[in-house]
Amino acid sequence: MELVSIKEEHYEFVRLLRNSQPGFLTLNVNITHSQQLEYMNKNHRNYHICLLYGEPVGFIGVMKDDIRLCTHPDAQGKGVGTFMLKEIVKIRPNATGRILKDNIASQKAFEKANIPYELI
Repeated sequence: MELVSIKEEHYEFVRLLRNSQPGFLTLNVNITHSQQLEYMNKNHRNYHICLLYGEPVGFIGVMKDDIRLCTHPDAQGKGVGTFMLKEIVKIRPNATGRILKDNIASQKAFEKANIPYELI
């Protein structure tokens, strides 16, 4: 696995993954292609992609020291989330998480990576 800076070729992967996964703070949001492009053009420096054998399996971002994390369902339970968290704190050591109370998978990943988080 490797964590790389996001490139425009990954924006659609992130959009589709974000739209398909429950557990984010803003629920029931369907991000359009143009919204994703606009957001990433402004914020791409804050996001990274996790690659496994050259294929994207998740993304992680940090906005104002708040970590945003998502792993593709096919890669969940394989240490991808924990890997991304351990790597991102090397880049952003003050980053923490805000996790929905029922998002047990994210809580476990943060605990394995020894990164503080707040339940909301």
